[in-house]
Amino acid sequence: MGPLAGIRIVEFAGIGPGPFAAMMLSDMGAEVLRLDRAGSVRDAMGDPPGDVLNRGRRSIGLDLKSERGVATALRLVERADALIEGFRPGVMERLGLGPDVCLARNPRLIYGRMTGWGQVGPMAHAAGHDINYIALAGALAPLGRRGEKPTAPLNLVGDFGGGGMLLAFGVACALVERAGSGKGQVVDAAMVDGSAILMTMIHGMRQMGFWREERGANMLDTGAHFYDTFETADGQYVSIGSIEPQFYAELLEKTGLAGEDLPGQMDRSQWPAMKERLEKIFKTRTRAQWCEIMEGSDVCFAPVLEMSEAPSHPHIAARDTFVEVAGKIQPAPAPRFSRTVPEIQSPPAHPGQHTDEALADWGFSAGEIEGLREAGAVR
Repeated sequence: MGPLAGIRIVEFAGIGPGPFAAMMLSDMGAEVLRLDRAGSVRDAMGDPPGDVLNRGRRSIGLDLKSERGVATALRLVERADALIEGFRPGVMERLGLGPDVCLARNPRLIYGRMTGWGQVGPMAHAAGHDINYIALAGALAPLGRRGEKPTAPLNLVGDFGGGGMLLAFGVACALVERAGSGKGQVVDAAMVDGSAILMTMIHGMRQMGFWREERGANMLDTGAHFYDTFETADGQYVSIGSIEPQFYAELLEKTGLAGEDLPGQMDRSQWPAMKERLEKIFKTRTRAQWCEIMEGSDVCFAPVLEMSEAPSHPHIAARDTFVEVAGKIQPAPAPRFSRTVPEIQSPPAHPGQHTDEALADWGFSAGEIEGLREAGAVR
């Protein structure tokens, strides 16, 4: 199994970045037990849910508003290596499951916290979503074309890149440190912090004078004619990233521009005019025809594929970048390891699907489980 095989993690069910972090850790071999709200449990289960973000984990239905439900959660925490929660600051403390309580019960516990604004700060308790976190971090303003308003990049930057992935990285780092110290600690992962750190290279470019605070005026933000997407004759799109001079020379050769008296590649004043020329050229052939000309070359080229198209592309298929589990096509675990190969442990679970078996595996007797059911603490 994956490199985290043998690690046990308790996940307090949430949405977006928390489940993504749990998925990443589960893909790497950790046993992640998802604690869903007892009220979300349904009797009819049927086929696995389509929410593949919840793959690889068993689920128990737990009432955290009951004393016995909280006591059950604490017993699970005692046996866990790590915990993941994504509530607003103070919620876990009010439930009686805050870091002080949990670390007192399990001093080796890694307590992972996922929030938008962080555990402290003037906005820590305010509501927010991905678009707000990346806006405040300075990551949204540069995204968009010249003369247009900022464009939200789905919720990839805040929720997943700067959120869930940062939390998974933090938990993994804390587990490595614990191997030497023997001590647990709290990981405060905030999407506003993660969004900011994803912008590190752009901050460096701005401070060196290579980046303008104007959308669509820079090399990497669609300002340059050699780093953009272009529409083809069939209404599809291709992507070009010919930054280096030798790659740019190949772009000119394959578009029929080589040998002309052209402006210098980095002459910003001529970028708009050169983009117009390339736009006209790319509309002379279909996406498939441009793939025949450029794919696999050093132009730095790729067709712009829809989500439904990506899994069947020859390169993606050759690498098994997508896999099918229980009839659902989904991204495969990443990154890859030569020896401890990660895999998807199971399809997504229905809330509460594994209540009895998971509690038994985590040390609860049959009588205790029956008592919890009768009390309504679990479902």
